[in-house]
Amino acid sequence: MSFPTTVKAIAIDKTGDIDVLEVKDLPFPKPAPGDVLIKVAYGGVNFIDTYYRKGLYPIKSFPQILGMEASGTVVGLPTDASVLANDEYKKRALQVGSKVAVILPGVHAEYIAVPWAKVFPVPANVSLLTAAAATLQGLTAVTFVEEAYRVKPGDFVLVHTVAGGFGLLLAQLAKKAGATVIGTTSTPEKAAIAKEHGADHVILYTKENVVERVLQLTGGEGVHVVYDGVGKDTFLDNFKLVRRKGTLVSVGNASGPVEPIAPLKLVEKNLALLRPTMANYIYTPEEARYYGEKLFGYISRGELKITIHKQYPFSTEGAREAQTDLTTKGGNTVGKLVYKIGDD
Repeated sequence: MSFPTTVKAIAIDKTGDIDVLEVKDLPFPKPAPGDVLIKVAYGGVNFIDTYYRKGLYPIKSFPQILGMEASGTVVGLPTDASVLANDEYKKRALQVGSKVAVILPGVHAEYIAVPWAKVFPVPANVSLLTAAAATLQGLTAVTFVEEAYRVKPGDFVLVHTVAGGFGLLLAQLAKKAGATVIGTTSTPEKAAIAKEHGADHVILYTKENVVERVLQLTGGEGVHVVYDGVGKDTFLDNFKLVRRKGTLVSVGNASGPVEPIAPLKLVEKNLALLRPTMANYIYTPEEARYYGEKLFGYISRGELKITIHKQYPFSTEGAREAQTDLTTKGGNTVGKLVYKIGDD
């Protein structure tokens, strides 16, 4: 199979505002012996893309291709004999033509070379569009409800903000585990969608006092766990609405990074505070395969619904529009945003 010498990619030459994003022509990737070469079909848009673009997360060199999540078709396999003989590699049953999803920085390009352990086989009855919308947030949700805090029957779970792509997945998984799910969102329309995805109660933070409403819904005790992807704007209030011996899982920084706190703040209720990353839950090939099979099993069986808000063109304008829509506070996005990068 012949390949082009260059690829188009969503990249930046410096960190900054939305105008640093552009689609650029860059050299075709050079696969390492342990890499899988993939022709990309779709790219999932995530808040972490904006963190790299703004410089919140470090970048070693420029130009930097953005994107942590993509789906596509295998067009080249590893050449390293030790990889080909590895039992974990064999269990993935990868072939040229296999449908796959990936999680790795720098994957919003027409072709990517990815270490084999970061490649997730996609079941035949799951589309590449769904895979691109589900993998990063889905693996985060699945690992966080199992390891960051194991959600149990009877738990009260709070999700900020519940109508986003990640929030809708958390709501479904927590409900599946037997919890009562409380969510926050900005509009009645978003609240209705959240309830369709498993949320029992949805608080409109634009109109209601979140702390008071959560305490009312939990008989004054508070929730067992709060998953907070908002960050700065909601973080301190979480301490008021989590119950004694509860858990606060800080997931993201949509409103800005959380200010430092003194460990003594946890003493008042004997709280557990985590700032985990999904990457450390799927660190080994075994862990990655376990959670990948769990996630795509849920999707394949229809037990986890993936909601896609909009597809964006693979262009400079499309890249800027997607990140603008994602980061507009109180905006109208519900579910996942996706780039259409190549052929499905």
